[in-house]
Amino acid sequence: MTQIREIELDILKPHLPNVLEFSDAIANLGPDYEVFLDVVQMDEKTETLTVLIKGHSLDYRRIEETIKNLGGSIHSIDKCHVVGETIKNS
Repeated sequence: MTQIREIELDILKPHLPNVLEFSDAIANLGPDYEVFLDVVQMDEKTETLTVLIKGHSLDYRRIEETIKNLGGSIHSIDKCHVVGETIKNS
């Protein structure tokens, strides 16, 4: 089974929750998740973010669901680091 170790997302979200609460919600999805967030652009109602998430085995579906529950939407996956399964020969 492959493991996602790192993923960078382009996200649009409303001002609330703030970026600390937003990052915290994502970081709490896994015991070793690290979240690096940059606000790229801001207007009256929304913020455009670049969010880099690192961990041993990221659960993309849970990350995506959490972002949606916080009012955000993923525009694109801009970078990823995935490790494949090691195949052992008999």
